[in-house]
Amino acid sequence: MSERTVSSVAPRGRSIDEILADARSRLDRIGPAEAAAAAADGAVLVDIRPAAQRRAHGEIPGSLIIERNVLEWRFDPRSDARLPIASFDLRVVVLCQEGYTSSLAAASLRDLGLHRATDLAGGYVAWQAAGLPTRPGGEVIP
Repeated sequence: MSERTVSSVAPRGRSIDEILADARSRLDRIGPAEAAAAAADGAVLVDIRPAAQRRAHGEIPGSLIIERNVLEWRFDPRSDARLPIASFDLRVVVLCQEGYTSSLAAASLRDLGLHRATDLAGGYVAWQAAGLPTRPGGEVIP
């Protein structure tokens, strides 16, 4: 049996940096103040962080907690597991801890047809640094 090293294998696909750049090129990312204004105007802030992260760092009051592994099923208007608010015209602002995973998630929602989906640049960390309201983290809402 021969050992293969990473350098001997031809690269396939794209790097995560390339995938992230592609996702972000399709989004109109917004900062904390704009996200707060969007939420006040009816946009849905969706926190996709795992429960342990939310417990450790806190949450944004009024945000909808939907962990990343079920996001598309909850927001696809064609899914049997969709939320009652799911619609192609819904404005969704996805957030994670620092704004990386949320970019991938928002691009995925765009792929489903939610043309107003975007993410919070800098994530929860940026929201908190901007002095916007937070509260202690709670439980997952299925």
